[in-house]
Amino acid sequence: MESISLDSIDMRLLDAVQRDASQTNQRLAADIGISPPTCLRRVQRLREIGLIERQVALLSPDRLAAVLGHGLQAVVEISLDRQDAASLDAFETRVIADDAVQQCWRVSPGPDFVLVVAARDMPDYGALTQRLFTADANVRNVKAFFSLKRAKFEPRVPLPLPLAPGA
Repeated sequence: MESISLDSIDMRLLDAVQRDASQTNQRLAADIGISPPTCLRRVQRLREIGLIERQVALLSPDRLAAVLGHGLQAVVEISLDRQDAASLDAFETRVIADDAVQQCWRVSPGPDFVLVVAARDMPDYGALTQRLFTADANVRNVKAFFSLKRAKFEPRVPLPLPLAPGA
């Protein structure tokens, strides 16, 4: 893995774009205190070295519920019978390919995986369990926790930020 060097401006740029990636380059440059061409070059470099994976829009499930219905969201613990590398990789590959799986974490100790899944309703969740868990002979145990309320959702990575110039 290559060595990545970041200065205080890079850290502030990373923090700013993960808070709001929709702002213009000019606005971002002004907020950070650098020129727009420098800002653009730095953000492009951060993308090229893979620190910025992608930019997405975060949708409001509460506001969408009026249109789509509330749906179900669950945190699911999965334990496998075999935990060799090939078995773990095969399960992971299969579940991350499914659109209902929003997050997949390989964890230890305890279960082998923790998933965050979304379904339209209980029959849809039943179909998800059949295709991802029941049909897999290596799945030993499934434990689901259904969300009643989302109190916090923050995909931002906490970064050690230097003080802004003049602060």
